[in-house]
Amino acid sequence: MFGNDGNNSVGTLETLTTTLIDSVNGYRDAAENAEGTKFQEIFRRNADERSRVAEELRAEIRRLGGNPPDDGSVLGATHQRFLDLKAAVTGRDDAAIVNEVERGEDYLKEKFEAALNADIDPQARSVIERAYQSVRQGHDQIRNLKQGLSA
Repeated sequence: MFGNDGNNSVGTLETLTTTLIDSVNGYRDAAENAEGTKFQEIFRRNADERSRVAEELRAEIRRLGGNPPDDGSVLGATHQRFLDLKAAVTGRDDAAIVNEVERGEDYLKEKFEAALNADIDPQARSVIERAYQSVRQGHDQIRNLKQGLSA
């Protein structure tokens, strides 16, 4: 086996899955509250993509013998980011919503980067690397959207 790698891998994957679920919920809130249909579509698409990625991580947790989380965090930085998002969307200001979504994206990207530096099972690392590609694309898309709004 992998010594502690298996346990480390499950814990890391659980944290990333919970963070992704928070991201899905944040994107859905953003889609419901954005005024521009362009933003609504982007946010819905990103929520669907994050949902798909979370399911891949859940499958890997099961492979390693763990019990994957089905919902997001109740406390913690990710949840706080999306509470901030909830406050921003209440005002229905697309620029504020995009800013909060970007903050959540920055946090999510950092979580994945930290996970890739952890001591984990090689197959789990490969699943995380694939998920990270999706996370990075979403992050860059929102960053570019934000820059476009301030241009």
